[in-house]
Amino acid sequence: MLDIKKELPELPYDKKALAPLITEETFDYHYGKHHAAYVKNLNGLIKDSPREEKSVKELILEGHQKKEAGLFNNAAQHWNHSFFWHCLSPNGGGGPEGQVKELIERDFQSVAQFKEEFSTLATKLFGAGWAWLAQDESGKLEILPMSNAHTPTTEGKKPILTLDVWEHAYYIDYRNARPKFVESFWEIVNWDFANENLKTL
Repeated sequence: MLDIKKELPELPYDKKALAPLITEETFDYHYGKHHAAYVKNLNGLIKDSPREEKSVKELILEGHQKKEAGLFNNAAQHWNHSFFWHCLSPNGGGGPEGQVKELIERDFQSVAQFKEEFSTLATKLFGAGWAWLAQDESGKLEILPMSNAHTPTTEGKKPILTLDVWEHAYYIDYRNARPKFVESFWEIVNWDFANENLKTL
């Protein structure tokens, strides 16, 4: 399981590693400016308070429960992005293997059906948000469309994979063509990371 701290994490690959599907320029803005801003804002919100001792996940849940939008949005967006970078890999793509393949075939009939459902949801999600593959307490996989900063964690579900469909994730490389960006996700998706998340249950 990722240990997400209250700081901008190192990317798990070079900023040029996913080009041309995701370019270095996109990482400069998406990671270097947007993600960095969430981290800066979060630390500013909790500075000199008991919240400095809490984990990012604890801050997400507290912000959600107390309806503190600033705390929730910045903590969740920091967590979501830190998780998302690991959902991508220069050695990714292809088909899933191992446990994640078995569970996808069990819960979606086939890998092809899962990818079609996930892509449709990610493409049609209105406005800004995230497409998630998550696992509930019973172990069942489901696809969750979540707006803005929302995350399966607040619903007691385990994140397995995610795709960021905020415009800042793709506008430099794809302009307004979100479907093309979603299609490219399958060429760099990190199935190994998905399996690691399942194994931590």
